[in-house]
Amino acid sequence: MKGPGIFLAQFMGDTAPFNDLKQICEYMAKLGYKGVQLPTWDARCVDLKKLAESKTYADEIKGIVQNAGLEITELASHLQGQLVAVHPAYDTMFDGFAVPEVRNNPKARTEWAVDQMMMNAKASKNLGITAHATFSGALLWPYLYPWPQRPAGLVEMGFEELAKRWKPILDEFDKNGVDVCYELHPGEDLHDGLTFEAFLEATGNHSRVNINYDPSHFVLQQLDYIQFIDFYHERIKMYHVKDAEFLPSGKAGVYGGYQNWLQRPGRFRSLGDGQVDFVSIFSKLAEYDYEGWAVLEWECCLKHPEDGAAEGAPFIADHMIRKTEKAFDDFAGSGVDVAGNKKALGL
Repeated sequence: MKGPGIFLAQFMGDTAPFNDLKQICEYMAKLGYKGVQLPTWDARCVDLKKLAESKTYADEIKGIVQNAGLEITELASHLQGQLVAVHPAYDTMFDGFAVPEVRNNPKARTEWAVDQMMMNAKASKNLGITAHATFSGALLWPYLYPWPQRPAGLVEMGFEELAKRWKPILDEFDKNGVDVCYELHPGEDLHDGLTFEAFLEATGNHSRVNINYDPSHFVLQQLDYIQFIDFYHERIKMYHVKDAEFLPSGKAGVYGGYQNWLQRPGRFRSLGDGQVDFVSIFSKLAEYDYEGWAVLEWECCLKHPEDGAAEGAPFIADHMIRKTEKAFDDFAGSGVDVAGNKKALGL
């Protein structure tokens, strides 16, 4: 496992040092981070089009990051991925994720999103990166709760259409040697293990369909996020280290009562302030030889982001496990002896 890394999306801003890639990298390096994950929708970080078309520009971006003593962990396209599939109920709210010229035009917006994803594949290759973080988008999310009763075949059709939209993108990522790591997230059709399996099957078990593991979203769903790793470790190629808590009451539970983030029973917290069992997660990932980055995603509803960032690097570093290369009782081993084994078994 590599780390600590940090996702820059929530820290970019209009004032120094958060409005410039060079300055924010220097800032994060001083806090102890070794890698940064870059949001490709934010021009303050990168020009995605240039990054996809120019290896020279990609080398310049790598140079800026490396001169600060960091590596680029992955690129991220959550906003563009979201727009690959949008149910009409969310047209207005998601229009803001797209460039102005395709707003109020769902077809043009989808085409723009697909083109953005194609560029992310090429940009990742130009940077020498092999994993990419994104959202799946959603056609079925309004029908999450089975009331009124869903028409027969609706769910299957939704995943078939989602797979149809993503297959050309997945093929482009495959051509560029990059895994697409979906963050399983409420609001996306891919939000838990079963929906991931449904999408994977609909894509014909495409090899580039993988997971950005984020336990915070599973806490909010009350899903067993430790057993999840047992089920899907072969597809986990990225890891967002994010904390959360779930504090149900006699008034609200998983659905949250339409409350804002501060008042919801399920809410995101800074590392160490929530309920996520990171000791077990890091142990489980080490058990399965996870080789990717451990990247902080900060989304706390209480703590200041600069404090969350400062606390995050040592928290991750303290939880990372250098896996042992020998068993603790090797000193007492007697080696391989076939004749001795037969004798021990009474054979």
